[in-house]
Amino acid sequence: MIRLTAADGHEFEAWETGSPESTRSIVVVQEIFGLTGHIRDVCSDLAQQGFHVLAPALFDRVKPHTVLAYNEAGLKEGLEFRSGISPDLIQQDLEACAQKLRQDDGHRPVGIIGFCWGGLIAWLAATRTHHFNAAVGWYGGGIANHCDTAPHCPTQLHFGGEDASIPPGDVQKIRASRPEVEVFLYDQAGHGFGCPERSSFNQDARDLAWSRSVAFLKHHIKRA
Repeated sequence: MIRLTAADGHEFEAWETGSPESTRSIVVVQEIFGLTGHIRDVCSDLAQQGFHVLAPALFDRVKPHTVLAYNEAGLKEGLEFRSGISPDLIQQDLEACAQKLRQDDGHRPVGIIGFCWGGLIAWLAATRTHHFNAAVGWYGGGIANHCDTAPHCPTQLHFGGEDASIPPGDVQKIRASRPEVEVFLYDQAGHGFGCPERSSFNQDARDLAWSRSVAFLKHHIKRA
């Protein structure tokens, strides 16, 4: 873990892996459960793909060092924490991560990928800021409520066709509103299909979404 400071003076931890010398960098945004083992595994997988990776501990704004269980109690607590954090402050944490990744090279391309709650956060980062060169979101709930604004960078989204928390109509709305965004739907997958620690894990959907995500990020996070 390293410690970073956001623009408002808030200090928070971030999980760092991969080589700082890499020409590709990325911010990984947590689920509603915190910096879980799954999210750290995602960071490791991206590091193996040649990325310098930072994953901010967003819950540090309400309760530092929080990692919640993948159950109803954990979900309830995570939702309570989320309601106590301003989206604008979250974007400040992401900006601090992007600045850290670019500290030795202000022109280094940086991407962002988020899962669950982090999927929505990645979308908001792409549409409300200019900090990132590419964005990927996995099963981000609520994106349909924020799709009037076009992303400022290439963006790719992944959804489960059996995700009870994201209605099919939401995915259709996103596709219709933002035809420039790559949107993939995995028919037999539910919410959290990419997490091996969840009962909804779907290996086939995860592998396909992962290969698409990595290819997309490598294509867009590179020197011009």
